[in-house]
Amino acid sequence: QVQLVESGGGLVQPGGSLTLSCTASGFDFASYAMRWYRRPPGKARELVAYISSAGDKTDFVDSVKGRFAISRDNAKNTVTLQMNSLKPEDTATYFCHSLQNTQNYWGQGTLVFVSS
Repeated sequence: QVQLVESGGGLVQPGGSLTLSCTASGFDFASYAMRWYRRPPGKARELVAYISSAGDKTDFVDSVKGRFAISRDNAKNTVTLQMNSLKPEDTATYFCHSLQNTQNYWGQGTLVFVSS
């Protein structure tokens, strides 16, 4: 049974940092690329960051480039999203995601709230 469990969200002031973690289980983690999505309040879900299965390729939505970093530890089955210089518009529920063949798997999400 595939499980993705996010942690690390919370309230942070503008300009601050947060680190989100996703712990995966129930599948061969090292064989799959991983993604972070977010859904801002009242808006559609968007892809934020991507990391290849080996961790050698990453990509980001333009709005977070230079501020966010994604990494993974295949020995620990974790993927991490380091978020720096946070802005109020980064406020959203963040989801860890795995696409396996045609099946999408999602975590339950973790809320990030950027406000002074």
